[in-house]
Amino acid sequence: MILLTNYEGRCGVYKTVELLKNKVNAIRAIIEGIKLVEANPEIHTVGANSLPNLLGQLELDSAVMDGNTRRSGAVGALKGFKHPVEIAYHVMTDLEHEILVGAGAERFAKEIGAEKYINEMENTKTAWHEFLDSVLTEEQKQIFPNIRLLDVKAKPKDPDPLFDTTVYLAQDYSGRIATATSTSGWPWKYPGRLGDSPIIGAGSYADSRYGACACTHTGEMTIRAGTARSVVLYLKMGLTLSEAVHEAVMDLVDLKTGFTNAVTIHAIDNKGHYKVVALNPNKEVKYLIWHPDLDEPKIKLAEIITT
Repeated sequence: MILLTNYEGRCGVYKTVELLKNKVNAIRAIIEGIKLVEANPEIHTVGANSLPNLLGQLELDSAVMDGNTRRSGAVGALKGFKHPVEIAYHVMTDLEHEILVGAGAERFAKEIGAEKYINEMENTKTAWHEFLDSVLTEEQKQIFPNIRLLDVKAKPKDPDPLFDTTVYLAQDYSGRIATATSTSGWPWKYPGRLGDSPIIGAGSYADSRYGACACTHTGEMTIRAGTARSVVLYLKMGLTLSEAVHEAVMDLVDLKTGFTNAVTIHAIDNKGHYKVVALNPNKEVKYLIWHPDLDEPKIKLAEIITT
């Protein structure tokens, strides 16, 4: 058994470890951990009280994947529900589809009885108003939101490194490997933007025969490189976990435009090995690891790759 998460997922780790120890399958174990992150208003990158899009709306993304069947479920640009990861799970179990977005995802959430929630809290509103005040002209402020959003000045060109998706990767007692992700996405994003988190093969991928991978930070880059699937494919080709992650990093480095700085790859293989690397971060990148040889989850630092 093994559990690997990034530091944003810390508040749910003990719950997931408890469930894994009690032989709950990896999918349900990681979902229950992520639900605690989604409900925690102290974490501003996932679920309640996160930072919104340009219109002040929290659009949430999430995905789950079962490495035994390679079935997945994902939701994108979801508004007004407490646990996107649970809704993503039901996309996988209740539909023949793999991803739902926007109004369709919200209709589905209502039909399965998902818990509704107002995720925009005081911090969300305050931070959004302060951001708008710093970037809008006086004329734009008078008529907002009836402006051309493309004209918003000083929009962020590189995502703030403080903000990250929550990713969980686990292998349970039976050998099943699973992944789950949840995020509020790039702060101040253009409405409707999807990053890599709900895109299976980019932000996460699980295959119990080989391993799993999940990525954080600028999803546009890992979408372009198909990073999560690439790591697993490199494992299938016979590379070690370290070699597989290295090749995926080189694929990212070869991209000619965009922001690869701080993109972080989290990976496990089916033998219980793990690897976390971060590209050119401007601060240390933490993650948590647990396996049966550890009394409790341990915080570690990602390997830094400078390009």
